Amino acid sequence: MLQGNLKKMSTEVHDGQVYYHLNLGDDRVLVNDLLGKKVSLHLDGTIHCVNCGKVTKKSFSQGFCFNCFRKLAACDTCIMSPEKCHFHLGTCREPEWAEQYCMQSHYVYLANSSALKVGITRGDQLPTRWIDQGATQARALFRVQNRRMSGLVETLFKTQVADKTNWRNMLKGSSIEMDLEQEQERLIDRLYEGLDSLQHEFGLQSITDLSDENETHEFTYPVLEYPTKITSLNAEKTPLIEGTLMGIKGQYWMLDTGVINIRKYTGYQATLNF
Repeated sequence: MLQGNLKKMSTEVHDGQVYYHLNLGDDRVLVNDLLGKKVSLHLDGTIHCVNCGKVTKKSFSQGFCFNCFRKLAACDTCIMSPEKCHFHLGTCREPEWAEQYCMQSHYVYLANSSALKVGITRGDQLPTRWIDQGATQARALFRVQNRRMSGLVETLFKTQVADKTNWRNMLKGSSIEMDLEQEQERLIDRLYEGLDSLQHEFGLQSITDLSDENETHEFTYPVLEYPTKITSLNAEKTPLIEGTLMGIKGQYWMLDTGVINIRKYTGYQATLNF
């Protein structure tokens, strides 16, 4: 039995195989070892803010209390829409935090999860970001100066390709292998003028093309069997989640009774039995 506040699963990759760890309290379990076993996850209704630690009746932005949600830069709208970053306007909620997390190199990438998508992340979040989205293939396109620039480049690519993962299709294992290098060339050819315009406005050093120095990464997830029908389990309505663990992908557990997004319940007090 493990007990403590839920966090998103941590991951490791060895030769393309993804390994998941769940941390509860002082204990840690390799979730891959639970495949094919009966597990139960019970949430007692207590939620601790992941920032200040206070008990909160409701979780905002995956684990924050309302006060932290309102004041932290990590919860501002520009986190979900980085092209709206307002650091340069002097109105950032936490300039020191932004210096550390936003005003550093980011990557714009292509990934194959439920289908082809574009995304952005900090360099120290690769390949974690790809795995959290359940990507079976991923490839960095550009290294850019900061988070705002990554959002501007991503917005350009969104005119040609989706920026969201269809999580239901991702959990059905329905993605078809793609030639991401070819897709990269195709998209850059179509968007060359827009990329050139951004470099003209922000400087040549603002966007670095990684076409000649990058590779496509491939990932295999611990899955015994993909569900044919996706039934989402809501731990707030049904605090006791039980079933045989059939697979792990993204931040989801696939049970024979349904699927649950572990990351959604960050900060919730939980007990795991297996």
